[in-house]
Amino acid sequence: MRLQWFLSGTVRQATDLCKHVRRLLRAQRDVMPPQAVEAVNAALKQTRAALRDEAEDAALNKQMAQLEEASRKWIKPYPNAEWRENIEVFLVAIVVAMAIRTFFLQPFKIPTGSMEPTLFGIECTDLRDQPFQMPNPLARFWDVIYSGTIYHEIIAPEGGEVVRVGRLEHVLGFINRQTMWVQYRGREREAPYTIWCGPDDHFEMRTGLTRRSVFNKGEPIVRFKEVAGDHLFVDRLTYNFRRPRRGDIVVFKTKGIAGIRDQDQFYIKRLVGLPGETVSIGLDQHARINGQRLDASTPHFENVYGFDPKAPPQEGKYGQYNGHVLQDRPDSQLRTPADTIEVPSRSYLVFGDNTLNSLDSRYWGKLPEENVIGKSWFVYWPISGRFGWGQQ
Repeated sequence: MRLQWFLSGTVRQATDLCKHVRRLLRAQRDVMPPQAVEAVNAALKQTRAALRDEAEDAALNKQMAQLEEASRKWIKPYPNAEWRENIEVFLVAIVVAMAIRTFFLQPFKIPTGSMEPTLFGIECTDLRDQPFQMPNPLARFWDVIYSGTIYHEIIAPEGGEVVRVGRLEHVLGFINRQTMWVQYRGREREAPYTIWCGPDDHFEMRTGLTRRSVFNKGEPIVRFKEVAGDHLFVDRLTYNFRRPRRGDIVVFKTKGIAGIRDQDQFYIKRLVGLPGETVSIGLDQHARINGQRLDASTPHFENVYGFDPKAPPQEGKYGQYNGHVLQDRPDSQLRTPADTIEVPSRSYLVFGDNTLNSLDSRYWGKLPEENVIGKSWFVYWPISGRFGWGQQ
């Protein structure tokens, strides 16, 4: 039967017809008279018997004709049947995708640099003061597909200056829009330009739009490179069978966490403290659990504590870890080595790998267990040194 399905178009057509009539019969049998249900069922059984007995094409065609005749007589046709079937397939695909997202794998993108250099958020680099040649369109297209790199450039048709920059606007939660106004020499009106890019909160500073700039004809008014943040899959299945472990990179909801302004976001941090533990940070930039110092031999902390202890912490230095840093700020709970945080039951403590640029448990304290949705699993884009499972 299975072999015949691959070899014979008539067998495939008869199989599809049986499935279609059976589906319509299930949908309408409650409003059909008993003799109608019996007639359609009889025609279905005969056609399925012919398929099971591997009948010749002529016999199959005869049975299909009888099944179609019984269907036309007793089953009410649906209007726009093709549209209905296509919509049904589309809805089933959505349901399957939502089930996978809810119970197995959820896509997630890194918005900020709090986990650098394990995972990178959106990076914008001002290129106006650097020797630079804009790649050709094909190379730029490849850069977008492969490495998530997008180049932005506005060349001045005349000399002038940037006179003001509008407020940074977030559109749909994942796009930034920035408008600036340029005053060209000899023109009365200012010319507006709108720039679109990813949701980098430091966009204005990194692209140089915070400073008043003067330019000549042919020079760039704006020229910067935007690199997309890491996109990964979150494993939502594992924590149904075991509890999170120290060193896991966890993704969690911010809803209900006091001290986090955005209550409808997802954050990603590394788990440091488990329920019942006392966490502190020393001047050596190492966390301590119940007084025991974590170091590079602790699983999943090999890179976090792989920094040069003689070098002072440096924010924003590409590819450098700083360990876990105390922050002498009024809103920080860990300002000195004597400060500690007790982890309540059914809660965790999480730090960013880049603690110089991370809003984490040092500020808002415990992470409730019910807020954890899963763990970082696989970086699928862009194609970089972090691609795959290496970030775990």
